[in-house]
Amino acid sequence: MKILQNKGQFKILAIMVGIDGKSPLELIEWAGRTSYKSHHKINKDSAKKFVEMIRNLGHESVLEHSCMTVEFTGISRGFTHELVRHRIASYTQQSTRYVDKSDFVVITSPGKNLKEKLVELNLPNKTKIKISFRDWINLNEQMYRGLRQAGWANQDARQILPDGIEAPIVMTANLREWRHVFRLRCDKAAHWEIRYVMIKLLKAVKRKIPVIFDDFIISSDNKTAEIKK
Repeated sequence: MKILQNKGQFKILAIMVGIDGKSPLELIEWAGRTSYKSHHKINKDSAKKFVEMIRNLGHESVLEHSCMTVEFTGISRGFTHELVRHRIASYTQQSTRYVDKSDFVVITSPGKNLKEKLVELNLPNKTKIKISFRDWINLNEQMYRGLRQAGWANQDARQILPDGIEAPIVMTANLREWRHVFRLRCDKAAHWEIRYVMIKLLKAVKRKIPVIFDDFIISSDNKTAEIKK
């Protein structure tokens, strides 16, 4: 059993580029200039200025011509339930039907005392015991392993898995949709787990893909981000 707090990670697997090694910005510029019939204006410095203009004008549909694939690990099934609500994307998630989860990696809230005995349980023999979060996860793990050893299939034993069970996932979305993801999931109202990971991802893509995400301002404590108008 392993319990993780603020250990969510990401790995950028791919960022779509054009033929002949065109950067994402060059690809977006080429597509966008189709609208203006202005390909003759392309030069080695034009992509950044063109994409910044498109972004500032709010013509974000042009940003859909490039996409990014990211793998998320050390995150919970609760995290992925929120992530897949972004429907203009493709997902591949670790299956609890086919993967045995007996290793029991669980994600929980940061700043909690996992050993503090907070909850009183009423046992069948009418006795009462107080248990901690760690105690409960340990019992949950024992039940899952016991069901598997008793011959229950993964897809049957998984019914007792907690929402905090680790659930790696790969997501591919166009850059416009990633902007939408960051708007929602880096906001102060977002759930702590997804916000923590998305802030880190946003910082990385601001370095990797200039202009596209430059208008997102990350707070000094690295806990929120928003577009400053």
